Amino acid sequence: MKQSGTGGPLAGVKVIELAHVMAGPTCGRMLADMGADVIKVERVPDGDDARRDTIASGADEGDSYAFMMMNRNKRGIAVNLKTEGGKEVLERLLSQADVVIENYRHDTMQKFGFGYDELRERYPRLVYCAVSGFGRTGPYAERGGFDLIAQGMSGLMSITGEAEGRPPVKVGSPVTDITAGLLATMGVVSALYAREITGVGQMVDTSLYEAGITLTYWHSAICFATGDNPGALGSAHPLNAPYQAYETSDGWITIGGGNQANWLRMLSVLGAEELNDDPRFCDNNSRMQNKAALDEVLAPIFRTRASQDWLDDFERVGFPAGPIRSVREMHQDAQTLAREMVTTVQHSRLGALKTIGFPVKFSETPATITQGAPVYGEHTKEVLGEWGFDEAQTEKLIEEGAVIAA
Repeated sequence: MKQSGTGGPLAGVKVIELAHVMAGPTCGRMLADMGADVIKVERVPDGDDARRDTIASGADEGDSYAFMMMNRNKRGIAVNLKTEGGKEVLERLLSQADVVIENYRHDTMQKFGFGYDELRERYPRLVYCAVSGFGRTGPYAERGGFDLIAQGMSGLMSITGEAEGRPPVKVGSPVTDITAGLLATMGVVSALYAREITGVGQMVDTSLYEAGITLTYWHSAICFATGDNPGALGSAHPLNAPYQAYETSDGWITIGGGNQANWLRMLSVLGAEELNDDPRFCDNNSRMQNKAALDEVLAPIFRTRASQDWLDDFERVGFPAGPIRSVREMHQDAQTLAREMVTTVQHSRLGALKTIGFPVKFSETPATITQGAPVYGEHTKEVLGEWGFDEAQTEKLIEEGAVIAA
């Protein structure tokens, strides 16, 4: 038996993933990397929309790198829930599962007969995780959601970009999708822990909207305290200065002079100790109140030397600073490689593929990346066999169109 979860702190946990694109699959991927046996149930006939993203592998028509990034370590089956046979398959899977993840619209699962209320009656130990645009309650519960919409409505786009009055800018990464998946993972693991105490599963309900709100901690604190709406500051910080990117003679670097000790370290490298005697800059509150003047003084100094020269001197005195790297440069960085944040995984058709590593290191139960994303319907026969369908029953389900096997 080849299972997607082969080790890690969640070894033995069975997860049924009825999710597509990013937020739900992020949760499933995290659980799979931590050792859970995650069965990705894709719809018939098209499967997960992410398979057809434009950045294709170039070697396997229909499977994009985006899909392969989000679905490694999972086994995949294709099930048509509009058929009685397909519903029978899902019912059997859920009867032995610990967790189900779904990110369909509000009442989709209820229409199929697999909503939370129905499943709670049949399988009281099941942890039901729903990831949606706006959550399962409230006036927006029935709306669909996308990362861009959530970034706009959650306030993120009002604080992202160069300055007020400029066009709105979203965070480059789909942060509400990814963060919602991480929140869902936290919720699932917490619910599994609670189940060990109570013996009962529960609903885990989170959304892209709440993920976006969660990312406004600093800015919401400012708004609560002052009543003002904090606006876009470019790379600058709303509470500390200097804490931003500055242009050098050959590029840009970021600096973290947000506390007084680091401010003094920075001045020693810049050869500008006299700035600490300037009442406009003597402490953080003064620097924040005179931020424009501070930038006028610092910007010309930073442009006098190359980025690496500044970074070498800053490192020597223990001042936090760093280069602004491209994604490719990040992939090649020694720290990235030392932390195994770029690794390879074996795809059943394409061989070795690069992927992003698992970001949490466990000393006793390490997460492992053991297999690539499944080809559409790759594990249908294997999984059905493990869940008690004999060969004749499986072939009948295939003939009826209830399932698809690669």
